[in-house]
Amino acid sequence: MKNFPLSRGTVAGILKGYSAIGGAVYTVIYNVFLDQSSTKLLMFLSLGIPIICFAMMYFIRPCAPASGEDSSEHVHFVFTQAMACLAAVILLIITVVGNVISVSSSVTYTLVGLVIVLLVSPLAIPVKMTFFRKKSVKKPNPLAKSAEGGESNPTNPLLRPSSSLGSFIEMEDDDASDIQTLLAEGGGAVEKKRGPRRGEDFRMREALVKADFWLLWFLYFLGVGSGVTVLNNLAQVGIAVGIDNTTVLLCVFSFFNFVGRLSSGAISEHFVKSRAMPRTVWMTLAQFLMVLAFILYALSSTATLYPETALLGTCYGFQYALMVPTASELFGVEHFGIIYSFMILGNPIGAVLFSGLLAGRLYDAEAIKQGSSTCYGPDCFKLTFVILSCVCGVAAILGVILTIRIRPVYQSLYGSRFFRLPQE
Repeated sequence: MKNFPLSRGTVAGILKGYSAIGGAVYTVIYNVFLDQSSTKLLMFLSLGIPIICFAMMYFIRPCAPASGEDSSEHVHFVFTQAMACLAAVILLIITVVGNVISVSSSVTYTLVGLVIVLLVSPLAIPVKMTFFRKKSVKKPNPLAKSAEGGESNPTNPLLRPSSSLGSFIEMEDDDASDIQTLLAEGGGAVEKKRGPRRGEDFRMREALVKADFWLLWFLYFLGVGSGVTVLNNLAQVGIAVGIDNTTVLLCVFSFFNFVGRLSSGAISEHFVKSRAMPRTVWMTLAQFLMVLAFILYALSSTATLYPETALLGTCYGFQYALMVPTASELFGVEHFGIIYSFMILGNPIGAVLFSGLLAGRLYDAEAIKQGSSTCYGPDCFKLTFVILSCVCGVAAILGVILTIRIRPVYQSLYGSRFFRLPQE
């Protein structure tokens, strides 16, 4: 969030998108390289993953954001998104085709090798930026001219950029307070004698007393809590409506979950910059669509099972990815780690309440009526899906309220009074 203050949605979408296809990557590793051995998988997770994390920690550090609108940065993001999409499509093909027909090992290894190449291909970006740097050409600054036409004193503090964001913001006298909001929100360097306002840096205790914080938390909690309920019980949902092999169903949900996470960042970023539209607009729209998806689930039709799973996976991905940049824009980045950690508690809490206590108990009660441990028929999850549709309806109302409340914040951060200077 600090390194890319003008591309927060895009960054969050990419990172959350890669985490969405991580499960599919581990599945391929388990099936292809670890010979479906649970012991080898546990060894890989307990030793291999920490080694990779420690190796990457050195490269994860805050750096000065690009000054102004950097076209190469946009190209790099597009390249990363494209490579992630191709990797996800190939993983989907490997899983679906492998469960439908028998594929030779040579074809499987070829596809897996292509996935590995696509996953590591973004490393070409830092290599290119390190060894093939652009030669910067300094051009005269028109603001450096004095009233008499001569050169002004270069040590004049009024002409120094106050932060890394100062190079692309045109400042006016009456906008000083709003500029400070953007600078504090992006860099956390502005001293404040008053309590923080929305868009500035909040401490956790300061955020906890804000209505916007809890509106965003409940919007996220209700959205991902209902979505993870379906994810946790999707195999049972498929069996209940008469589908024997639920692997493809799970792959459909996972793939469109990835699509929702990746696309939500790019879409929200475009409308934030062009219309100062709050990202919660898309979270709210996703909640309305989730209501429709749950109603279709409650009808228990085999014909609509795959489309409604794709729709729900996309909306679930939207909720997951959009919370990240929204929280950083409302409450700043200085203490974003703990604020983000508190926000994502909505996921496990939702899993316990909606998946464990609600769906699990209703499913078990219906299975007991049938005299079996496995439930069959439309009544297994009908009441659960009706309740979850109402939950998403409540979340949609909260989203509308939150969007109305925070619209001025986005107008001040991305409104027409702030415009980025041309590249030259």
